Amino acid sequence: ETVSQNHGCIKHQQTLLNQLREVTGTTDIQLLQQALQVSNGDLGEAVTFLTEKNAKVPLQDETTYYQTSQVASDRYISVGSQADTNVIDLTGDDKDDLQRAIALSLEESNRAFRETGITDEEQAISRVLEASIAENKASLKRTHTEVWSDSPNPHDRKRIDNCPVGLKNVGNTCWFSAVIQSLFNLLEFQRLVLNYSPPARVHDLPRNQKEYRNLPFMQELRNLFSLMVGSKRKYVDPSRAVAILKDAFKSSESQQQDVSEFTHKLLDWLEDAFQMKAEEDREGEKPKNPMVELFYGRFLAVGVLEGKKFENTEMFGQYPLQVNGFKDLHECLEAAMIEGEIESLHSAENSARSGQEHWFTELPPVLTFELSRFEFNQALGRPEKIHNKLEFPSMLYMDRYMDRNREITRIKREEIRRLKEHLTVLQQRLERYLSYGSGPKRFPLADVLQYAMEFASSKPVCTSPVEDIDSSAPPGGTTGQQLPPPSTAEQDSLPPLESSGPASGPTTAPAAAQQQRVPIHKPFTQSRLPPDLPMHPAPRHITEEELRVLEGCLHRWRSEVENDTRDLQGSITRIHRTIELMYSDKSMMQVPYRLHAVLVHEGQANAGHYWAYIYDPHQRCWMKYNDISVTKSSWEELVRDSFGGYRNASAYCLMYINDKKPFLIEEEFDKETGQILSGMDKLPADLKQYVKEDNELFDKEIEEWDIMQARKAQQEKLALATAPMSIESSPPDNTDPEYMEQPSPTNDSKHLQEDTERAISRAAAEEEERSPEALLSAIKLEYARLLRFAQEDTSPENDYRLQHIIVYFIQNQAPKKILERTLLTQFADRNLAFDERCKSIMNVARAKLDLIKPEEVNMDEYEMWHQDYRNFRETTIFMMTGLELFQKTNYVEALMYLIYSYQYNKELLSKGLYRGHDEELLGHYRRECLLKLNEQAAAMFESGEEPDVSTGLSIMNELVVPCIPLLLVHDAERDLLAVEDMRNRWCSYLGQEMESNLQEKLTDFLPKLLDCSTEIKSFHDPPKLPTYSTLELCERFSLIMAALGRVPTKGR
Repeated sequence: ETVSQNHGCIKHQQTLLNQLREVTGTTDIQLLQQALQVSNGDLGEAVTFLTEKNAKVPLQDETTYYQTSQVASDRYISVGSQADTNVIDLTGDDKDDLQRAIALSLEESNRAFRETGITDEEQAISRVLEASIAENKASLKRTHTEVWSDSPNPHDRKRIDNCPVGLKNVGNTCWFSAVIQSLFNLLEFQRLVLNYSPPARVHDLPRNQKEYRNLPFMQELRNLFSLMVGSKRKYVDPSRAVAILKDAFKSSESQQQDVSEFTHKLLDWLEDAFQMKAEEDREGEKPKNPMVELFYGRFLAVGVLEGKKFENTEMFGQYPLQVNGFKDLHECLEAAMIEGEIESLHSAENSARSGQEHWFTELPPVLTFELSRFEFNQALGRPEKIHNKLEFPSMLYMDRYMDRNREITRIKREEIRRLKEHLTVLQQRLERYLSYGSGPKRFPLADVLQYAMEFASSKPVCTSPVEDIDSSAPPGGTTGQQLPPPSTAEQDSLPPLESSGPASGPTTAPAAAQQQRVPIHKPFTQSRLPPDLPMHPAPRHITEEELRVLEGCLHRWRSEVENDTRDLQGSITRIHRTIELMYSDKSMMQVPYRLHAVLVHEGQANAGHYWAYIYDPHQRCWMKYNDISVTKSSWEELVRDSFGGYRNASAYCLMYINDKKPFLIEEEFDKETGQILSGMDKLPADLKQYVKEDNELFDKEIEEWDIMQARKAQQEKLALATAPMSIESSPPDNTDPEYMEQPSPTNDSKHLQEDTERAISRAAAEEEERSPEALLSAIKLEYARLLRFAQEDTSPENDYRLQHIIVYFIQNQAPKKILERTLLTQFADRNLAFDERCKSIMNVARAKLDLIKPEEVNMDEYEMWHQDYRNFRETTIFMMTGLELFQKTNYVEALMYLIYSYQYNKELLSKGLYRGHDEELLGHYRRECLLKLNEQAAAMFESGEEPDVSTGLSIMNELVVPCIPLLLVHDAERDLLAVEDMRNRWCSYLGQEMESNLQEKLTDFLPKLLDCSTEIKSFHDPPKLPTYSTLELCERFSLIMAALGRVPTKGR
């Protein structure tokens, strides 16, 4: 009874929190609880407390506003309009307004539910659905292209083999596609939906609002799923299912939809539909709802409320997790499982503190986490997206959160807490060694001692650094050409020189020259060469005894500091490792959940695009479901788009499945034949007929298209036969270069299409949309943007030439006609035809291309420039791959990439400085790779073991020796030294005692190594290159260049 009362108190408190949040828009749970505590549960006083705390919140400029937030497992959407007469100003001091706002909120909520049986939550969802349908019908203009237009050629829309079927975006419904695809690819869920049959009694007359809403939707969802199983189309249209959702509610407002909210309600509707069926099938027994069994679990809330302990069990569906302040999923879960101050949970004292722990007692087969990446900014009055990086594993072990492991988890959490405290102390101590000093600039203490040692050990000088400068002599003390006198500004900027005595006269010049001082010349900060200066300052006077004592102390201190630093770093590493392995024993790895789907959002809180990554266990790869496009992907791409912290894309929902329940993703078997059911065989009879009819319509469309095309071809043939023979046949259309082609917006050049669309959008604001001037304006804007990139001085890792061909052309001074035609080709891309504005620009660009006469643009020259750029990209991939393999110490594979990248790059640089990459950098890593391989091979030979000896000599004969002529051919000093080092290593074995078979192999090998010929006798074929999108290429190039650190290069 006590537990039940406590549970009731918690539920009442949750209701007050929800109402308070809805009235004030505050989403901070701690602030809401504080307001209730201060007001002793009085809602009016709590609102006063919150609004006084945020009294100066600026009003929004938009005509509509909204806020989405989440508390525990409940989610709410508050929608309103500033023009609405019911909007009440809560920023003033009038308490009547506060009371009226509370009463109005409760009255509206209750009245709506009484009249329609629909909650505010459901009405908000209806608004976005209705807005999506209306927008699709009106073909409204969009700032971000999300609606795919159907190709008139049905062959372009034909499904290839058994590729997964995509979903057409019917108007800002990419969120629908992402959620539905994730659920559809849960084969157990798919079977439940396909085999669902409505209760027999509802065929007469549905009894309530839920039956009116859910049953038609279930039928449309079955139809949609059946098309996704057996359709001949590449993608299908979900408009009817979305329309059913819209028609289930009545609202005239439009609003951006929170996708997690949609998923939550979708499962609720499915649960209701299956509950009706379960109650009919199991009359007299407690019905089992398959949706509940699939998606819902239970946790035990163990806590203390005002000093009194309580325990109660609660159900959960999608489990909400906060992202802000956490680096990975386990940190989020740890924080979500503990609320408030929980010290009193584990003590016998009767504390007044309140808090609770959550322990899972039953996990669902499908475990879904909502990542809260949206928060309401009170100061700005609008929601904002959290872009923080959050890592999550492909395999998640939930043992540490299970109630049965409560005690051992508490012990481990306490141990981790103790280790982290110790870690903090060690890190603070290490920081004192690594950032030593009391001023704003701090340095490693070991370096400070080393610098002091270097200063003390320098040769003493007897004069001031000012006194040894002869202002009348040329720099360096020589009698060369007299420099012009400094300007007045220079004279003013120079420090006044003291009068030179005899010691600073010409007699000191020979002594200064003997010190071999190196001049430091700064061409951008001084107009003449500086005088010779010492390498660094030195003491005026120091005795040998002083130097001996000082060096001894500094050496000893530096050694002590280095040892202390190493010990601290070692201890920190061990503690990190201990924490990482805390839950790695087998007893805590018994509840494995494998990542099934990741739903990704790209954009900001009020706009963006959604897609899903879903694992295909049969192909053992990740698939990317992006509206109509379904493509193979990789874990690396998923990580890049889902972890966050990069661009504006990040995961907002993670779907894990119990790895010990394979039925979730296993195909169904035929009970009679034992064969796997696939395609149409999976469907019930009514759905087979439905899909068959749709496929027949599609076949008919293809047939009609083919007849029409054949008729057109015949007409063209007749027209050609009757035309005068003097008319020359027009040349075939020039196909775009591969890096300019865009068969779909998801391929390698999606960024190019987006850049073009941005230029078109900006130009449309200045010119009439369909006029040729709009195209000219768009091209000018795009060219100006690319020109800025071409002229920008960037670091080696940010090479804009890889981002766009025009940047490469500008830097290499390509002819104007080549630039113009390339830009026209970009704007003539057929994938721009997604709205009328882009389509009109595309048509104008295509017309312009057709009007260009052959004599105006030399197509051979045009193709030559594009081929040069293809070669540049190919060289970049060789270089990047070679450097990546080198960083991974895979020198055998790295060598060929580095060799070919150097050779191809040299060919590019022969045409111009900016045609290729830094030759010195590539030469350095080519050389280093050969030296590393030589070292490995020599170590294998020294081992004397037969397999190792053979492998080592094979590396030398097949890889190193064939490359030596490449190092000798240009007589570069460093390359020649590297060859000498390699030869000396092997020649050092001569005269050493070794077994006769080793001596024989060495004698046979050395002549090949010592051959001074620069003729390349035999060589490997270039390795095959993977294809990269421009985005992937730029990212990987940037990462590897940043990872190289200091390299012997002067920059491009």
